[in-house]
Amino acid sequence: MPTSSTPRRQAPLKVDPAVDELISSGANFLGITKKDLVAEAVQFYLDARREEMRERMHSLMRQLDGTRAARVALLAHLSREELNEVGGVDEKD
Repeated sequence: MPTSSTPRRQAPLKVDPAVDELISSGANFLGITKKDLVAEAVQFYLDARREEMRERMHSLMRQLDGTRAARVALLAHLSREELNEVGGVDEKD
């Protein structure tokens, strides 16, 4: 795990060939690197959908009530009822 003194590795971004061609063309016509184009595009996209992300985060947080069952249900993408149907979760350690 990187620490503040350890530089982070760059992770390759895998896209299909058509998207790669679009990125390459866009970067070329804008006179910027593919890396910079993708970074700016992602920032723009997330800024445009900030409210949607905030609403989703609040929705997920409302599902958590401090219990182990709530955490398991959220991580497993199950309702509490579905979790109980498959045996539930023991709240004791």
